Amino acid sequence: MAYSSLETCLLDLERSGQLLRIKEEVDPFLEMAAIHLRIFEQKGPAILFEKVKGSKFRAASNIFGTLERSEFIFRDTLPSVKQLIDIKINPLAAIQNPIKSLAALPAAINALPNKNPISKPVLFEEINISDLPLIHHWPMDGGAFVTLPQVYTEDADKPGMGNSNLGMYRIQLNGNDYILNKEIGLHYQLHRGIGVHQTKANDKGLPLKVSCFVGGPPAHSVAAVMPLPEGMSEMNFAGVLAGKRFGYTYVDGFCISTDADFVITGEVFPGENKPEGPFGDHLGYYSLQHPFPVMKVHKVYARKNAIWAFTVVGRPPQEDTSFGQLIHHITGSAVSNEIPGLKEVHAVDAAGVHPLLLAIGSERYTPFLENQKPAEILTIANHILGTGQLSLAKFVWITAEAKKSKEGKLKDTNSLENKTTGVSGNDSNAKPLDVNNVPEFLAYMLSRMDFSNDLHFYTNTTMDTLDYSGDGLNTGSKLVLAAYGDVRRKLATAIPENMNALNANACLVMPGVIAVNAATASINSIQEKLKGLGEGLLEKEGIAMIIITEDASWMAAEFNNFIWATFTRTNPAKDMEGVDSYTINKHWGCKGPLILDATIKKHHAPAVVKDTEVEKKVTTLLNKYGY
Repeated sequence: MAYSSLETCLLDLERSGQLLRIKEEVDPFLEMAAIHLRIFEQKGPAILFEKVKGSKFRAASNIFGTLERSEFIFRDTLPSVKQLIDIKINPLAAIQNPIKSLAALPAAINALPNKNPISKPVLFEEINISDLPLIHHWPMDGGAFVTLPQVYTEDADKPGMGNSNLGMYRIQLNGNDYILNKEIGLHYQLHRGIGVHQTKANDKGLPLKVSCFVGGPPAHSVAAVMPLPEGMSEMNFAGVLAGKRFGYTYVDGFCISTDADFVITGEVFPGENKPEGPFGDHLGYYSLQHPFPVMKVHKVYARKNAIWAFTVVGRPPQEDTSFGQLIHHITGSAVSNEIPGLKEVHAVDAAGVHPLLLAIGSERYTPFLENQKPAEILTIANHILGTGQLSLAKFVWITAEAKKSKEGKLKDTNSLENKTTGVSGNDSNAKPLDVNNVPEFLAYMLSRMDFSNDLHFYTNTTMDTLDYSGDGLNTGSKLVLAAYGDVRRKLATAIPENMNALNANACLVMPGVIAVNAATASINSIQEKLKGLGEGLLEKEGIAMIIITEDASWMAAEFNNFIWATFTRTNPAKDMEGVDSYTINKHWGCKGPLILDATIKKHHAPAVVKDTEVEKKVTTLLNKYGY
């Protein structure tokens, strides 16, 4: 179904029982976000807030709250979109060569942006920033933010929609030092297309013209976060997914989405920054206050009866998790096809996406040798760390499936008893390794890993802007763990007796991994107490990793607690050691288990925490609606 606006989508969801109308007046300060979080946690419907305190405009959230709802919204266009991506068709090329692309042609026509006359809906009225629903999401946030923005910019060297960029970069609407209605904050991270556009504008001494679209057909929000094949622009994709061409015009030199509910236009001048943040972000922590570009507001537009679209992020999973699921559903193997030898890749949402990436590659370099060790997968890992958003990965775990015997069976066996998944280990007839089964994948690798050779550090390198495990913004280290070959050890399913010497309330997190309390253990103390036991702990006792944390029982209670705390709070080069460690030719290794300090450090950003009084108020309200 081709939605002409956000409201037509919401009405369609309502007809199918997938919309909750909140009729009471709600406070945009914490209350709306708390309602959203509560409904999302229960896998509830999309939400339409009909009365927002301090604003005449309605607001909607949780639109993409489940993959099933996203598939429903795009039920008529997903097959065409997947076809275009699967066969790597540039939709514009399909139009130029219709005979060669007959099957894809109908969808490709919608990829052509449609320049509209100025009288289109979004220009119904001109408003101020202060008229918008100023939604404050978390207690320590620096102000109100736009959390589903479609931020549009153009290339100063090649102006026009053909070389534009549409991205989802958060916008701070008020607070800090921003002059209300005149200035807003523009936050974007490393490896974003808008950075290239700002650099080119700066080189010419020109302000970067920015248009922020909010609302409109849901396909436009998805397009802003979509990793697209070379040659396909976000506007092309938005049209194909929406089932209707992307409508636009120009006013005062700014591109205007005529299908949006709101458009904010403004300019970013060279060298003009202001403090932006804090903001409770999708890693589950606050991104702290830092200088980012300030956008001088030109004009703000709204359509008649406009609806403000927003989401809430925090410790995953949240609504952006469903975005990721939808993207994976659409793209399939497109990412792996871009990297030779890469079969599967999974950025683990429970760990905040970029902190932990799992991959399966090929090992074809030395088929004439019986011995199995990482070779091609090291090349693939380097390619991963040089590719778009994948390059922000901090821990890359990569392996290749075992070679097969002449009978077509796997040559090695692994009899792991996985208490986390309840799956008994695999044998020669095992199902293929799956990067999406995180506990099983980690166990597979830990049972094979050689801690003398399989750890490859990247020190003093750039990091994800939201990752505060390093010593400064965008700085830190990365680690590739590349293991391949036969099983080396059977992972422990109980705490070995000699671990009691640590006196640190050791708890089994998963096979081969234990957590210990920081109050009674440190990296140095563990190394000292277990000195000389390294190889024995690995090969005889089956302990591969020791995690230091404030609360070992909490970490062991849920697998996702382990994944989230360990990989978001650990800086590989600084917070990792091992039992009986050594360095040879600048290569670090150890004879015993890895030790990771996953405690909260002074330089870390605080975790997001809900406001208890607001939670009580929300409970009272949602009880009326059965939530």
